[in-house]
Amino acid sequence: MTRLSYLVKERSLVSISFVRVYLKNRNFKLKIVQYTALMPDKYTAVWVSHSSMGDYLKCPRLYYLHNVYKDPATGRKMSIVTPHMSLGIAVHNVLEGLGEYPAAERMKRDLRATFEEGWAKVSGIKGGFTSPEEEEEFKIRGKEMINNVIKDPKFLVNKRIKLPKEKMNPNYYLSEDDNIILNGQIDWIEYLPDDSLHIIDFKTGKHEEKDGSLQLPIYLLLCNALQKRKVSKVSYWYLESGKVVEKELPESSTAYQEVLSTAIQVKQARELGEFHCPKGDYDSETKQGGCMCCRPYEKILDFKKGKTDDESVISIGIGGFNQDMFVVKN
Repeated sequence: MTRLSYLVKERSLVSISFVRVYLKNRNFKLKIVQYTALMPDKYTAVWVSHSSMGDYLKCPRLYYLHNVYKDPATGRKMSIVTPHMSLGIAVHNVLEGLGEYPAAERMKRDLRATFEEGWAKVSGIKGGFTSPEEEEEFKIRGKEMINNVIKDPKFLVNKRIKLPKEKMNPNYYLSEDDNIILNGQIDWIEYLPDDSLHIIDFKTGKHEEKDGSLQLPIYLLLCNALQKRKVSKVSYWYLESGKVVEKELPESSTAYQEVLSTAIQVKQARELGEFHCPKGDYDSETKQGGCMCCRPYEKILDFKKGKTDDESVISIGIGGFNQDMFVVKN
């Protein structure tokens, strides 16, 4: 062997740095030994989404209690179930499930029966309902939304695409340098005749989304990163009123900076371990402090630690993603 040389080449497409060692022997025959190095580690990355960054912007303490804290005894995170959440899950599952069928077959499905099947999974205390009357109120609203869709299915009868996903929601590296991964589940992506895409988010709440929300910018970034077609429209579909509100499509660069800025704040807070409520820290002795966002989780902590016999906190078992699920009465 007469010479050893090293060539380092970065392949940004797959986000892996390759080190190639070229070995020349006396017959000038080339042997290549390839090593993979410095592969980004998704297990140590900070994962962010619309919901987790929304928690942080509302209250850093809420973000910590909902997204970071784990019960020392079980290793499980905790989550609160509410009637509004259960209504959204039941209706979303009906509509998103239609995407599994060809466009011409979707509205032949019995959506009312599918809704009833889904509602059974959130009925009673496991859905956050503390009385039959409260549950019936929300169920009626859900039925009305399904009826509205049956009368006017809008985008649901058109072609759609789905972003690639395996065991997790669609995701990609928002920043490899910062080791931050963005993930999210888009309700519906309509394929338009001009070969562009229309992002649609289903809304089951009564109030319209405020300007400045990161939701549509996040969905735009996910679409741009995980498929090749251009996004030409973004809309909210308010299912209770049937109203579709098309929003101004953000510039990709602007969307990226807005989302990355918030994601970096989240990462820095995790690194520093600082998650303070802007209204002041909660005192478990006096039950004072905290805000309306983090205080329900503080009550759960008191409940877990045996510091309260407050009957407003109800444990309902282990839910999705192996989380301890609770109902917290007002």
